[in-house]
Order: sequence, then structure tokens, then C-alpha cells
Amino acid sequence: MPSGLRYWTVVDDDLELVEDADRFLREIRLARGRAELTTKAYAEGLALFLRWCVRTERDWRTAAREMGLFILWLRWTPGNGGQRQVVVPGPGSKPVRGDTRINKVLTAVRMFLVHAVINRAAPTSVLEQIYELSDGHDLPLAARGESSVMRHRLRAHHRLQEPETEVDRASDEEVIAMFLACRSARDRLIMLLLSRVGLRPGQVAGLRRRDPHLLADSRSLGCHVEGAHVHVVRRQNENNAWSKSKKSWVMPVDFLVVQAFDQYALERHERLGSDGGDFLLVNLFRRPLGAPVSADAIGELCESLSRRAGLGRRVGPRMCRHAMASNVVDAGGKLDEVQMLLGHKHPESARPYLHPAATRLREAVNRVPSPRELGGEGAR
Repeated sequence: MPSGLRYWTVVDDDLELVEDADRFLREIRLARGRAELTTKAYAEGLALFLRWCVRTERDWRTAAREMGLFILWLRWTPGNGGQRQVVVPGPGSKPVRGDTRINKVLTAVRMFLVHAVINRAAPTSVLEQIYELSDGHDLPLAARGESSVMRHRLRAHHRLQEPETEVDRASDEEVIAMFLACRSARDRLIMLLLSRVGLRPGQVAGLRRRDPHLLADSRSLGCHVEGAHVHVVRRQNENNAWSKSKKSWVMPVDFLVVQAFDQYALERHERLGSDGGDFLLVNLFRRPLGAPVSADAIGELCESLSRRAGLGRRVGPRMCRHAMASNVVDAGGKLDEVQMLLGHKHPESARPYLHPAATRLREAVNRVPSPRELGGEGAR
């Protein structure tokens, strides 16, 4: 767009803009503040849905009543959806899209159709075809809230059962090995921001030079937060780095991270002097020098460090974030503390990040009194 903001859209076979899809994607990107990668994922899902409608001569406004056929088409039609490419289901046949991918496409389609209904581009009957209306009486008490008023919610009709996938945490030994495999102060700082501060790659790549406050007293900087810390702020960045959390928060950092900041500042000054712009983490060893690093580059760094350290598996940024959360709990931290440190809105959002250390599990078992301790002499 003229403002420099980018978003993904959908065109037809004649490269003409699909107006309804474009209007939805622009609203997702501009009004709702979703990341560019989100609009890309939604655009890809809508392109598949609209292509299916064209190939099967259906009107997208009313095609939701046959969503089951669309799911079947997604599962067995690869590539651009050409009729000659359809894989015949049967013994030994492998679906071209898994349940997780199909669910993501269906989510995009549902949101698009709801948007179309709201804007009177599709009939209201579409909602009954994609959602089941239900109340909150079947929810756990903790999820109902304090109000006694009946609450209604929409439950998607078409949603496949996805296999549960767990993200393993990086072990302390793996993190140390990757840290030692770093060849620059910048890369060591990135590793600490991932594994000791717990930031996401987009948050790390989106940091500005004014975000770290490393003094014990930051009042001279106009900040009243005590101790060394980093401000995590959601912004529109030229390197497409994006903080997933919509809110801003303050992340405390320890002396190891402060030292890493100092060492990187010296390295950056040696390479760039006072140049390099406002981004904190920038290219120092390849052109364009001073350009901000991207979130993808941070993922590539983790892959390279995993290989260089001889770990035998790829330890990604998310696994480092899981390691940070688990280490906080192993050190006695509470769930609400992990929630705040990770920038989550709800405490339960932090629970999947916790992987208790084996020693903590053993200590938990050892703390349980034996029958002899409970019953004294009478238990003999």
C-alpha cells in the first residue's frame, strides 16, 4: 500500500482482485492489527476455498452447506487444485493435507463467511451451516464467569480432530552448548533473549535500542521500573518482526543478560560506529550492514547453532522459550509469575510451556509421607 503497509490478498485466474476477499483481508490487517503472516495464511486458505467453488461451479456465498465435500477436496487435491491432480483415496494413499492444515483453512473460511454475512454479502443462513449455537451450561464452572446470565457461544460444525503435538523444552545442556557455539556477541545475546528472557523470535527481532533499560535506577530515562529490564512493545516493523502479544510489558533481566548487552554494544560499535538505525539487533557480518535481523534469521541461527553444537536435533526458538518457563517453575516460580513473564493474558496459557525437571518430580514424590509416618506405630 502507499503507506508501506503490506498485506496479502486473493486474485482470480484472470489476476483480477476478488473484492470480497480483499475487503476481509484488509480489515484483518488494518482494523484488527493482525500480522502480515496471519493475512498470508488466511489468504492462502481463502484461495483454496474460492478455487474449489470455481472448479465445482458453486457459489461461495452458499457453498458452506457442503463444507464436508470441501474438506474431502482439501484432503486429496494437491497443488493448484487441478482436476487431473486429484489423489485417489485408498490403501497406501497419503492425504496431501493433514488435519491441522485443513483446520487452519477452515478457520480462515469461517471468518471470511462471517465477515460476508455482517456486510450483507452472504445470507445469514450461512452461520447455521458453519456454526452450532450453544450455551455455556456445559462449560466448567471456572470458564462460566461470575455472571448468572446465560451466555451463548458458537461452536464450529466442521473441525477435524488434530493429533496432540507437544513442544519439548531445550535442556540446559543444549542451551549452554548452543551458547558456546556462537561466534559473535550478537548471537550470544540472541540466545539469552530466547532461553533466559523467554522472548519469541518476532519480539527479539523487533526490539529497538531504547527498549532495554539496564540501569539499576532508570528514572533518568523517564522509566520508574526498578532494576534492569526490557520493554516488549508491539509495533509495525519494517523487518516484519511482530510481537504476538497485543499488550506491552516489562521483562526483568539478570546480570548475564546485562553483560551480553554490554558486549554486543561494543561489538556493534566496532562494526558500525554510530550507524545502524534504531533496531537493536542488526546485520554485522553480511550486507546490508546495519539492516535489522528478521525473525526467520533467528530461526536459522538456532538451526545452525544446533548443528554446530552437535546436538543431534534442531533446537528451535520455541523450545528455548519453553526452557525458560520451566526453569522459572523449577526454581520455585508460580504459574501467575510465568504468565506475566511470558506476556500471556491468562495464567492457563502458560501451562503448556511447563516441563518439570526430573529432579523436581522425584522431590515431589519424596515429599509424600509414607504410611508409617502417617500412622505411627499403629501402622506396623
